[in-house]
Amino acid sequence: MNNRQLITRAIYPGSFDPVTKGHVDLVERAAKLFDEVIVAVADSKAKRTLFSLSERVALIEQTTRHLSGVAVVGFTGLLIDVARDMGTYIVVRGLRAVSDFEYEFQLSWMNRQLDRDIDTLFFAPAEDYAFVSASLVKEIAELGGDVSQFVHPEVDRALKDKLGSLDG
Repeated sequence: MNNRQLITRAIYPGSFDPVTKGHVDLVERAAKLFDEVIVAVADSKAKRTLFSLSERVALIEQTTRHLSGVAVVGFTGLLIDVARDMGTYIVVRGLRAVSDFEYEFQLSWMNRQLDRDIDTLFFAPAEDYAFVSASLVKEIAELGGDVSQFVHPEVDRALKDKLGSLDG
């Protein structure tokens, strides 16, 4: 391990648009393994997000405020650069289905090509959230469906406020 100290910090990247109960479950579980979990919210130009970067950061801060050792940061650029800046080499990711597996492994391998010290720790979702994706939640909300069982109340309110303001 290149003479590194024991790693006590991990980074959990994503767009979190919106943050779901599945995302929060993964943060809670990672927080049991690491002294600090950094939730890194990507300002991805490739994804057309409903919420701004600052709104997504604020929603994750609200939904994880019950956890100690969790920090939330927004970032642009490469994940490996943020991980290095934050002093971690462990990336936490969730795998819901076989479709996630292929994509996440591709990302993991690419990160390792860019920085050989980066490792990815994959979590299987809690069975209650195995089918929940931010994209599906957003689509259901945009079509007027009830997503309250998939997101925390703060996120549900934010979705209603945001989508209501888009209607007018």
